[in-house]
Amino acid sequence: MVSANISSPAGHQEQNTEVCSKSLCPLLPMHTLIPVTAICLALLVLGITGNVLTMVVTGCSRDLRNTTSLYLASLAVSDLLLLLLGLPLDLYRLWHAQSWALGTLLCHVWHWSGEACAYCSILHLTALTAERYIAICFPLRAKVLVTQRRVKALLVGLWAVALLTAAPFLFLVGVRRVGNVSSDIDARYECAPTDHAQQTGLLGTMLWVTTSYFVLPFLCLYILYSLIVRELLRVNKTHLGGASYRNHQQTVRMLVVVVLAFVVCWLPFHVGRIIYTHSKDTRMMLFSQYFNIFALPLFYLSASINPILYNLISKKYRAALYKLLVSPKSAERASTITRETVSYPETSG
Repeated sequence: MVSANISSPAGHQEQNTEVCSKSLCPLLPMHTLIPVTAICLALLVLGITGNVLTMVVTGCSRDLRNTTSLYLASLAVSDLLLLLLGLPLDLYRLWHAQSWALGTLLCHVWHWSGEACAYCSILHLTALTAERYIAICFPLRAKVLVTQRRVKALLVGLWAVALLTAAPFLFLVGVRRVGNVSSDIDARYECAPTDHAQQTGLLGTMLWVTTSYFVLPFLCLYILYSLIVRELLRVNKTHLGGASYRNHQQTVRMLVVVVLAFVVCWLPFHVGRIIYTHSKDTRMMLFSQYFNIFALPLFYLSASINPILYNLISKKYRAALYKLLVSPKSAERASTITRETVSYPETSG
């Protein structure tokens, strides 16, 4: 998880020693942690609300019962778990850098679940892009290949791959004693990578595996989006008609926004991990800590921003959400408006 970027070998952490005690030991000065905490708590509320609404809307709306909605619902589950299991404990870790009191099991589960959910989210995004490529570039073949049954099986496979790939983190982290205090009463503990994981290079190997989960999907997204855009530019307004042409224009805007959000939210996180693995002295470790404090909100923004993007870009999603939240009479009117407008192209299954 992000805290793996921020934690550091003993003797390299800049602790706020004036307030560091057995029950409270901030990793960085208060003037840095307070605004970061406030931003992360706002993202937590926004992400929980948005992802829960996404799951409800995609599950209840008849207009959104298609394969794309299966991806969006599963992605919302992954993002929600990432926020619920990762963000509170990341904040706890920042405020209790050397006063971890939540036990060894929760330490293991925290790192494993955070990595697994992050992997799962990017796998969902890549698979959804591949489906969009098939649906736009090979529409007739997509009707045969892309079905709800196959998509459900694929989603189960994506979750299994993510959980298994992140499994080594169950053994690379643990609760370790900090400092040379002989008394158990005054001893301090932290949830961090074990000495064995750092000395053997296993931690560095897994962090590079995590980085590959950014680089390889990004290359796939770039290639697929390039092919999609080329296909959309090849098909002109005359061949498609006005409605379909506007539909394709909306698709291009969706692709551009998704790619930009992906890069902005994930790139600092992975750059921070590379800096962390190459930090050999106090100066570099201090820079790594502050850089990853900057990357932390961006990382969790990636789990909170998707419902906002759906609302801003997809007319069908906005109408379905409106239908869910307002009176039945107004909802029926929203449904009528939806059928008369052009929405993001979907693949039925």
